[in-house]
Amino acid sequence: GGTAGCTFCHTSPEERCSTCHQRHQFNPAVARKSEQCKTCHWGKDHRDWEAYDISIHGTVYQVNKWDPTQFDMSKKLADADYVGPTCQYCHMRGGHHNVQRLSTVYTSMGMSNADRGAPLWKEKRDTWVSVCDDCHSPRFARENLQAMDEACKDAGLKYTETFKVAENLMLDGMGEPMPKDLAPDWSGQH
Repeated sequence: GGTAGCTFCHTSPEERCSTCHQRHQFNPAVARKSEQCKTCHWGKDHRDWEAYDISIHGTVYQVNKWDPTQFDMSKKLADADYVGPTCQYCHMRGGHHNVQRLSTVYTSMGMSNADRGAPLWKEKRDTWVSVCDDCHSPRFARENLQAMDEACKDAGLKYTETFKVAENLMLDGMGEPMPKDLAPDWSGQH
């Protein structure tokens, strides 16, 4: 499990060209395709590919990726004018949004329950909105940011509730919530 889930990607990927480029075809046009990110950013522990693939951005990419007038992968990212963003278009150096430089990773934008909305994060949040308003209206970007705030708030509450249930089970002497002799078998039978 460790090899499949962690080691494959987390063994100095920056030192391996094949992280972004196919092993036998070192071609920048290939590395600019969103599918290359899927090598590491997918699966149960990193659902980035799945989230992108089912988003409107991913759908636009999947429908149009074969049309070089919509996605000309031969152009440098800085010169690209794609009909929709690829992973690289937003996340890589030289891309239009270069979110690595802007530090607009959502989890670092003050979204813990303790500091949500603090003035400290206003600049980062405004930058996040400005990245989106390259293609969308500022209102659209702010509404999506607000929706993510609410999702983080809800997730935080569920997280707290879950730990409270586990704590109560421990206090009641049930260190193992489902004792092995009561656990259902593979078919759901006791």
